[in-house]
Order: sequence, then C-alpha cells, then structure tokens
Amino acid sequence: MATVGALSVSSPPIETEAVLLDAVERPDGLRKVDIKAGPYCMDVKIVGTRGIPATHGGFETFAEDLSLFLVSRGHHVTVYCQADSASTLTEDTWKGVHRVVIPSSNHAVGTISYDWATTLHCSRRKGVVLTLGYNTGVFSFVYRMKNLPNVMNMDGIEWKREKWSLPQRSWLWFNEWAGARFANHLVADHPEIAAHLHRHTNARKISIIPYGADAVTSAPTSILEEYGLKPKKYYLLIARPEPENSILEIVKAFSSARIDAPLIVLGSYTGEPSYFKQQVVCAAGPNVRFLGAIYNREIVRALRFHTKAYIHGHRVGGTNPSLVESLAAGNAIIAHDNRFNRWVAGVGAKYFRETQDLEEILYSLERNSWQLAEMEEASAHRRREEFEKEKVLEAYEKLLLDADGRDS
Repeated sequence: MATVGALSVSSPPIETEAVLLDAVERPDGLRKVDIKAGPYCMDVKIVGTRGIPATHGGFETFAEDLSLFLVSRGHHVTVYCQADSASTLTEDTWKGVHRVVIPSSNHAVGTISYDWATTLHCSRRKGVVLTLGYNTGVFSFVYRMKNLPNVMNMDGIEWKREKWSLPQRSWLWFNEWAGARFANHLVADHPEIAAHLHRHTNARKISIIPYGADAVTSAPTSILEEYGLKPKKYYLLIARPEPENSILEIVKAFSSARIDAPLIVLGSYTGEPSYFKQQVVCAAGPNVRFLGAIYNREIVRALRFHTKAYIHGHRVGGTNPSLVESLAAGNAIIAHDNRFNRWVAGVGAKYFRETQDLEEILYSLERNSWQLAEMEEASAHRRREEFEKEKVLEAYEKLLLDADGRDS
C-alpha cells in the first residue's frame, strides 16, 4: 500500500515508492503524510501539453490547475504552449504563469517538431522539468545531458490504442521505454500503470499520484435550458471519438433500449471525417444527441452535475480525468468493466462489457431508480477517499521539490 499526499493507494504487486513528506508510522501499517509548505522557491517548467489556458483535454486542464497552484505557493512556473497561428516564438504571462508559445501545426510531424523545439528551449534554463506524457520520451535524453531533473507523467498505455498503425505503435512503445529510462522519476496515475512501467525501470523510480478534483455541490440549471435539458432527465457521455472508448457500443445500447432519457454525447463528430465517427452517427437513434466538443468548464460542470448517470467507456489507460470529475460531481457511474475503471470508480458503480450488458443496466435503473441515489453517494465517497484535488497537487509539489534537490 502506497500513500500519496494523504491518499491511500492500493499498490500493484511491486514495491512502488510513494510521495511522502514528514511520514510517520500508524498502527495500521500505513504512513500518514503531513505536507508543509516552505519558503523554498522552485523554477518549474511544464512541457508536453498544448498549453494553457486549457482548451483541449485532461493534460491541459491538469497543467492549468497545477501551474496556478504552484504559483500560489510562491514558485516560478513556465508552461510551454503550442500555437497554430503564431509565426515566431513569444513569451507572456497568464495569471502569474510564464508562458512560452511555440509555433507549430497540430498534425503528428508538427507535434513532434513542437516537442523538439520545446525541449531545446527548455534545456537552456535551470529548473525542474515536469513532462506530461511520453509520446516523445526519447527527447528526454537532452535533459539528462544538461543535468536537468525531469519528472515524467507516463499517462496511459498509449501504444495499445486501436487507432494507431503498427509503425505508430512501435514509435509510441519505443518512447514509453525511452521516457522510462531517461526521466529521473516517473509518475503513474494508477496502480496498474505503475505495474506496467515496472518492466522498464526500477520500482523505486515510480510514484503513484492519481488525478484529483474538487467536489461539485451546485451548478446552474439555466445552462441546461440552453440545450433543452432538465436535471436528472438525461445520461451523459464525454469522450474523444475513438474506438477504445466504447462509444459505438454505448450509442447502440441507447438506440436499442428506447428509454425516455436521452444520451447526451460531448465530443467532436464534425470536421475531419473518419469511418469510426460515421459509424457512431449512423448507429444513433432519436434518443442520442451530439452537442459537439465543449471546453467551457462551467458548461461541462453543469451538464455533468445534473446528469442522471455518467457513462464511461474507456478501455485503455489509467486514471481518466473525466471519470474523476464525475466522481467529484457525485454522479451515478456506469463504466466499462476493466481493471482501470474498477479501481477508480470503486464498488458503487455499475459495469458493462458488451452492448447488451449496458442495455440491461439501463433497464434496471429505469425500473429501480432508487439505485441511483446509492450510486451517487458511493461516487462522492470514492472521491473523498482517493481523489482530493488539493492533496494531489501537494503531492506533485513534494515530488518536484525532491527532484529539484531540496531535502524535504
């Protein structure tokens, strides 16, 4: 059992190093952590995302939250940002966070060139590097050569995603291996990810820190009215349109079940065409509505808070930020049945593997709506137990302080 912040984390069957400060033994064998802020000021550089303010996904949202938290604690923080429209590198300040904006396109080659330009620029300045994701983990050798401490969040098992071709999977697997070897310390957001990474490096080099979220206790219903929705009268799905997120199976289940409450889908199904997106749209019945990709956090928070239940179909990866946000909103959760989701959502959620499983769950909840209240309470309890946002951010601060050479 590893303890992160004040969070107890069930460890994989390996000895994984915890993020600890002022730890003392307790009678139950766990170690309680008392994290104390000090006057020490770090120079932290966050790389690997498209930048802040967050307008893309989980890593960007986390980079925004962590950078603002570290600034509030007196540290100097730089976040590297990717810009399609910029023609030259620029630097500015956003809410006390130093931003380095690097021009680059969003296609694969452009992203690699952005990561390389980021690495070269970042390596010229002293400080501790936090790399979010390993897609170009091999570039971390530069930080090694410059003797810059580099903490890397290894995200999920990206190379297992169905959308990648064999050459792409090989590239991602190689970078997972290289990132695990070149980074000074690794962060796994899930015990199963830590167990997976152990094949590449020593377990003492790995810390388990999940994502966190603040409890959502209210949200305006006026936002729902803009979409023609009523509280607790719809189900919600938030996911990128990718096969391993079980979107097609979920849409088919709702289209077949013919229940009154519609399925609201957030994600981009317009723009760049793909066969998978076409499959999803064609499979959708009249009770499935696509609202598009929404990055306004207030709107998403309201849609999530007032949903009847949150549907989570992710099959690949560790701790998914969207699932944690749903725990924070106190949602009843229906998730794909796999070892990643079961650890995050806990025993109070309901799980499905096939379309028919989900149909049966939906019918059961429609007939026995009392179950929803129990599921909501279980989600709120699970967040308090494992995913307190401030404790997660404090754990990152502690780990970065250690990497920066401060003996805490």
